[in-house]
Amino acid sequence: MKVGIAGVGGIGSNVAFNLVRAGWRELKLVDMDRIESSNLNRQFYFADQLGRYKTEALRENLLRIEPSAEIESLVLQLDESNIISSFVDCGVIVEGFDNVTTKKMLVESFAERNVPVISACGIAGFALSEVGRRRIGNCEIVGDFTTDFNEAELYCPKIQVIAAMMADRVLQRIREQR
Repeated sequence: MKVGIAGVGGIGSNVAFNLVRAGWRELKLVDMDRIESSNLNRQFYFADQLGRYKTEALRENLLRIEPSAEIESLVLQLDESNIISSFVDCGVIVEGFDNVTTKKMLVESFAERNVPVISACGIAGFALSEVGRRRIGNCEIVGDFTTDFNEAELYCPKIQVIAAMMADRVLQRIREQR
């Protein structure tokens, strides 16, 4: 089963990293951004990849971990006209956007399609004690549900914990569907 990852920044790149390290081999990476120096403190990219498309660099990084993985990378701005078709071949979708409007669009687009969506909410700041999970319909949300990146700094340890929890939920949802 292919796992779709919509947005491969701090959350998406680290969920992908965790999935491949856990043995998952089928991913579809979708994003339109390029790597910036400000990404390097929390995203699975390297300084020599600055300026490259995130999907292409992440695919390369993941294949270094597992050369036999089947990783599709799309440089694409997701919107209402292409979001469903972009993930039609995926059994689980990870939401990794930093834009509330795009997050909402993805979750709502798959709400009635019986495709699990694993999302994040409240990834900023230091506090790990409040990180938890909630399930609403086909969507599972991981985070502290309050600390927005507009209100606090983004730090690698918290993002890594949330991404690992999201990867765990992806793997559990895959097991449930088998």
